[in-house]
Amino acid sequence: MTVVYEDNHIIVVNKAASEIVQGDKTGDTPLSETVKLYLKEKYKKPGNVYLGVTHRLDRPVSGLVIFAKTSKALPRLNEMFKSSEVKKTYWAIVKNAPKQQEGILEHYLVRNEKQNKSYAYEREMPNSKKAILHYKVIGHSDNYFLLEIDLKTGRHHQIRCQLAKMGCPIKGDLKYGAARSNPDGSICLHSRYVSFIHPVSKIPIELEAPVPSGNLWNSFR
Repeated sequence: MTVVYEDNHIIVVNKAASEIVQGDKTGDTPLSETVKLYLKEKYKKPGNVYLGVTHRLDRPVSGLVIFAKTSKALPRLNEMFKSSEVKKTYWAIVKNAPKQQEGILEHYLVRNEKQNKSYAYEREMPNSKKAILHYKVIGHSDNYFLLEIDLKTGRHHQIRCQLAKMGCPIKGDLKYGAARSNPDGSICLHSRYVSFIHPVSKIPIELEAPVPSGNLWNSFR
């Protein structure tokens, strides 16, 4: 975890691919607790530290996560995420070249809770939710392509599912059709940029997370 931005009301961190944002059945220490501990030690706070989780990144995904430090900021941030006022841009590494260099993907996603997986359909299905994203090829190496993705909706496993449906599963993402896993258990999906109007000060915030270290990400520069 690296702190990318902090003020009185919010803290934004660059999450490592192995970290979970909130506690789950694994019992592993979640990122939210790590951030609380960081704040407790930094400000020498006695007792409990307030921290509100505003959104999540899948465990194998790296990049920017926004937390609320005050009860004033949390409901405002929650509302901003719900109304898509927080703009999120991701980078993904895929093995197969998309048919077009740039495009908009629209699908209807059905979530299977038991499998913890979403399925993409071309038309509306029972219990489906519409999913829209814009992708663009922004680089390539000898074996892989780097895509920049702007999310228009926020659905369960949306990017992973939609890119797989397009025939471009994310490197390392066995669940959605990648040939093999990454040695560290990550998938090559990174929350690269966020921009939003600060929930309290109303100042525009734009943040960028450095890509994970390693030869693959750096081969696109």
